[in-house]
Amino acid sequence: MSKNEPQSHNENAEYFDKRSLKAGSVNWVLLIGLGVSYVISGDFSGWNYGIAKGGWLGLAIAFFAMGLMYLCTVFGLAELSSAMPTAGAGYGFARSALGRLGGFATGLALTIEYVCAPAAISTFIVNYIVSLGFAPGVHPLIMVVVIYAIFTAIHIFGVGEALKLMFVITAIALSALVVFFVGTVSNFQFDNLFDMSPASSLGSSQLLPMGLGGILTCLPYGIWFFLGVEGTPLASEEAENPKIDVPRGLIGSMLILFVSGLLVLFLAAGTAGSAAIGVSDTPLIDALVFVNRPGLATFVNWAGLAGLIASYFSLMFAGSRQIFALSRAGYFPTCLSVTGKRKTPVAALLVLSVVGIAIAAIMRDGSLILNVAVFGACISYALLNLSHIILRKKAVDMKRGYRTPGGTLTTAIGFCLSIVAVVSTFFVDVVAACSVLCIYVLGLLYYIFFAQNRIVGNAPEEEMAALISAEQELR
Repeated sequence: MSKNEPQSHNENAEYFDKRSLKAGSVNWVLLIGLGVSYVISGDFSGWNYGIAKGGWLGLAIAFFAMGLMYLCTVFGLAELSSAMPTAGAGYGFARSALGRLGGFATGLALTIEYVCAPAAISTFIVNYIVSLGFAPGVHPLIMVVVIYAIFTAIHIFGVGEALKLMFVITAIALSALVVFFVGTVSNFQFDNLFDMSPASSLGSSQLLPMGLGGILTCLPYGIWFFLGVEGTPLASEEAENPKIDVPRGLIGSMLILFVSGLLVLFLAAGTAGSAAIGVSDTPLIDALVFVNRPGLATFVNWAGLAGLIASYFSLMFAGSRQIFALSRAGYFPTCLSVTGKRKTPVAALLVLSVVGIAIAAIMRDGSLILNVAVFGACISYALLNLSHIILRKKAVDMKRGYRTPGGTLTTAIGFCLSIVAVVSTFFVDVVAACSVLCIYVLGLLYYIFFAQNRIVGNAPEEEMAALISAEQELR
């Protein structure tokens, strides 16, 4: 513990027995499935609105820039998770690198992401259900409550069972992407990518119809192709061999997501045209309808619902584990980390559901809620990359099962790109960005005036930070 930090207190074995997860219930294959499922819904819709903001080339540049940011971040997280496999994951890494305030700031940003993202996706699922003609006359909020109730119950039942079901749902969604690729590749036309008329913006052209500023506006939409993959290490305490399995899960899922996102980006616009795809609520389906493949469009429509469910399902997992870890260490009220008979974080799951339903009821707009999640995510990426850079120098002797290619240069690139991403969120939705910034500041004030005096010093993340500090003092 740093000399400048307030004193903490230790808890007994009974405290941690009531707050333990089921170890050895997840292997690296399920972790790859978890990483893909976090993001898979982003391939079906949402990303394409970036075309309307900056043209196809603007979104393509955003895809590669944000893809590089995520790749750098994932490489750094793979190293840190192999050295510090705890349920706190990103919060735990930042705790060791940046102190308690930095750790909480990172954990709070991740919590905002993991609470808001499933709330947003729950509204998208309701929209899909309505469009498919189910539950006519049922109020959307009632459907949101039912969705949360069903999947919260599955998560409470058991992590292994939950992730196996999620793996099947994700496989269905991936099969729909394969069907889409096969159904459109023969109709791809390069000229369709640039069929938008230039606007009167600085630097606007046929290639960049909204000018250079359109690229910056596109960045948050580039994030939608990868948003959430960083949550894979949250399963560290439940993995069979976390030092090996978690890096495999992170990197494997990132590679799958990069390939699927790239193909969707090219084939949807290259088939139906950027002008049409940029304003579509269902870009993959509309592209298949455009080439007269109604049967394939119907299949992708149904499987798109599976993709939304997969992302919703896995983001609930991430949110519950982040709340669990911060609560176990005393940053959030410790009652939120109590686990049930099947060693799942029941209290965290219930609170996550209640807050998510409240957000969906108050904000109603799924896209607006998702913009809030993106803002929280971008803040966490900056802090996570910075944590890797600091720990490379601060914890030289720490045993690492995996080392980041390029070392701190890699995460320095990720850090710079994440700062740019934070700035870009204000260009897309200044109201959402300012609103979540206010919530974030209130959360930090909660820590400063209340939580910092209630930290559990022998929580796993706190013990790891203390060990690193002790080793640094001995050098």
